[in-house]
Amino acid sequence: MNIDTEGITASNVPGTGERLKNSKVAIAGLGGLGSNIAVMLARIGVGELLLADFDKVEMSNLNRQHYDMTHIGMLKTDALRDQIRMINPSVKVKTCDAMITEDNAAEVFDSYDIVCEAFDDPRSKAMLVNALLDGKRKVVAASGMAGFGSANNIKTKHTFNGLYVCGDPQPSEREGVGFMAPRVSVCAGHQANMALRLLLGMEEE
Repeated sequence: MNIDTEGITASNVPGTGERLKNSKVAIAGLGGLGSNIAVMLARIGVGELLLADFDKVEMSNLNRQHYDMTHIGMLKTDALRDQIRMINPSVKVKTCDAMITEDNAAEVFDSYDIVCEAFDDPRSKAMLVNALLDGKRKVVAASGMAGFGSANNIKTKHTFNGLYVCGDPQPSEREGVGFMAPRVSVCAGHQANMALRLLLGMEEE
């Protein structure tokens, strides 16, 4: 069956489709945030995605991450690459299965102007931001999306040059409050939308 993949873009907005097709975005961490970000960016026709994560899909991931039972035991990079191929085969997908550290972060993401930070661990988040904010690229990070508070509290802020943070400014991670699909997905949507805006030359104040 021949399928015209040209329609799987934001080409209904004049000048947008071609710009997105020629763009590249990296996603660091493929959990609840990263897996959803990747799928959203694939659906709008971002030309190249780098998927970085060393973990495998587990049953406990299915409550908020973009995987299903058939992916259990697979590397998240492989599982997500296969999904993207089924959604939009015109997207070029590259993968990195190594753990991202302060020693390799700059090299892994060297050719990407936008990196979406989607780690679970606060220390890893801080490490990535510190490693990549060198003036060469923009980082779209996230925090404060746990629990079931109002989704209206999740915002996107341009904190300083090159760094955009999506999430609830009020602390939401605390004992007894876990990550649930709705707010995690809302925050992932903020990150994907901010990446889109940056690709189109728009920046938050």
